[in-house]
Amino acid sequence: MEKVIDIKFGTDGWRGIMARDFTFENVRRVAQAIADFVKEDAEKGPKSKSGFMQNPIMIGYDRRFQSDAFAREIAKVLQGNKLLPILLSETLPTPAISMLTKKMKGLGIMVTASHNPAGYNGVKLKADGRAVLENVTSAVEACLDRNIPARSNDFKEKSFKDAYLQYLKSKINTATIKSRLKKTVIVDYLFGAASGLMEELVPSKHIITMHGERDPLFGGLHPEPIEQNLKQLMERVKKEKAMIGIALDGDADRIGIVDDTGRYFTPCQVFPILIDYLLTKKGIKGKIVQSVSMGYLSGRIAKANGLEFEELPVGFKHVAEQLAQGVAVMGGEESGGYAWKGSLPERDGLLTALLFLEMCVTQNKTPSQLWKNIETKYGKSFFKRIDFKLHRAIPDKAAFAAKLTKKLPKKILGSEIKQLIAIDGLKIILAEDHWMLMRPSGTEPLMRVYAESDSEKRTQELLDLAKKWVAPAV
Repeated sequence: MEKVIDIKFGTDGWRGIMARDFTFENVRRVAQAIADFVKEDAEKGPKSKSGFMQNPIMIGYDRRFQSDAFAREIAKVLQGNKLLPILLSETLPTPAISMLTKKMKGLGIMVTASHNPAGYNGVKLKADGRAVLENVTSAVEACLDRNIPARSNDFKEKSFKDAYLQYLKSKINTATIKSRLKKTVIVDYLFGAASGLMEELVPSKHIITMHGERDPLFGGLHPEPIEQNLKQLMERVKKEKAMIGIALDGDADRIGIVDDTGRYFTPCQVFPILIDYLLTKKGIKGKIVQSVSMGYLSGRIAKANGLEFEELPVGFKHVAEQLAQGVAVMGGEESGGYAWKGSLPERDGLLTALLFLEMCVTQNKTPSQLWKNIETKYGKSFFKRIDFKLHRAIPDKAAFAAKLTKKLPKKILGSEIKQLIAIDGLKIILAEDHWMLMRPSGTEPLMRVYAESDSEKRTQELLDLAKKWVAPAV
């Protein structure tokens, strides 16, 4: 008899270790809870405007071990509950599911553990072109184990690859990219769900791909597009003398950029480059939002252009909400997710990759030249993050921040403290805009420490100091 575990949806879905937490029985429990939520939501009548009951529920999956089988099991349970599931007939990125929820006006379910290691899998819920909010995931959790999962094999299966590719082409002129692309582009799929799609979007001899084959173990790599996982891409860019290196995570909603010198761009570099292009070349102007773990250049660009700027709790759903409501026009997060007005309020690695290629070919500039322009106008950025284990988890982030605030000195490394932000841990902003963030996980004994300044040396000093403070604060 399989042990019944508590199932909780986190920042972006429910995830667990396969064969321990993420099992067929537990996936069926989640599927039945989703079905019960949809039916309960429909009973609200006119008060409910979701349309989940009468519209298709799209089900997608990544390339992890048995993701397609888990997705099929979810479809069986939803069909058994007389709902309208449609299973994708091929692996597609998570943003494709988000796009389909907007098009079909229904709910979306994606079987993926995103950037997590190969031993994990998970379930993401989407609606209205983005991640659902906590009111939905909380309602699904409340429906767990109310009913025994019903099952039926009579569900629909359909391909939506062309629809997703057409959506991307409607946002970026891929024909222009193809006609003007004269230099090599390396795309590292990290064995993920977007494999093969860039070649279809921009069929060109200048596109070289890596890790595009299916490997549920990700070739021993961690499918997260951050510097320590992109050494092969960085070397390949230098070897091929490529214009740019692009990496996509396991479900292709996040992106990593390597410039023409083989240097990894942090999100605190990527987002300012995107903002500057969208402002100056696309004419998109309005409020800019970003996760609190992002850097100061975004705020400087907003200020220079007389635009509103706000930092939000970590989790792209907070960014997406402001975009969806029309409050903000651009948003970014530290894990490599970006979105802007005119596209879905959802991070999309392929869409961002196409925008970066458009930037380069239409302006005839390499990524390093684009970054040099940002540095000249707004200053340098050296961002770094370290994670380390604690003896115990810190569930109350507000109490942690309050306790740490009381112990702060008047000056940090000779700089005055300009601002304290305690919305997700404690972010300390210094007079020069340099900053440090201490952010406990909340669900596991893990501390994330971030820092950014205008030099590598000072950034490391801020990280060392933050790490030193955290132990007594805990």
